[in-house]
Amino acid sequence: MDKVSSWHIGVAAEAIAAAQFARFGYYVSVQYGANQPEYDLMAEIDDKILKISVKGSKDGGWGLTQKYKQGRTYHEAVDEWLKNHHKKTIFCLVQFVNVDDTQLPRMYLATPQEIAEILKNQANGRGDTILYENHKWGAQAFAAGTVDKVPNEWEFTKERAKYMFDTYGV
Repeated sequence: MDKVSSWHIGVAAEAIAAAQFARFGYYVSVQYGANQPEYDLMAEIDDKILKISVKGSKDGGWGLTQKYKQGRTYHEAVDEWLKNHHKKTIFCLVQFVNVDDTQLPRMYLATPQEIAEILKNQANGRGDTILYENHKWGAQAFAAGTVDKVPNEWEFTKERAKYMFDTYGV
């Protein structure tokens, strides 16, 4: 029986994201507890601060806009989601699916705008509420045969972190 809950995944994702920023030389401040504001971490370097919302997953996707879907198209739900995120806050997406116990999870850095663009283009342009790391749509699906994938340039590298700080840090 899998005893790893979404709470466990969230805590692990935040801890690993904080560790990765620290590993790259950033000073990290972590918020703990329920109902945090828009971000989970703040990282700082060279007098620039970046707010980071961390999302963990153990199933290959991050459910982001479901609560906005009621009575809206997928594109409208994404637009509502986007309105609730500051342009200077970035996301750190942490993926645990198919990760060996001795490996770090795969991690990505993206802005809300970048995520919104991908969400709208998923499912052959119909849009979706889940951001998929790498998902091939089955034969019976609306987007049969297409693949939705997180862009390679989002991979959490030193260069991607520096770009985020240079572009969105305050």
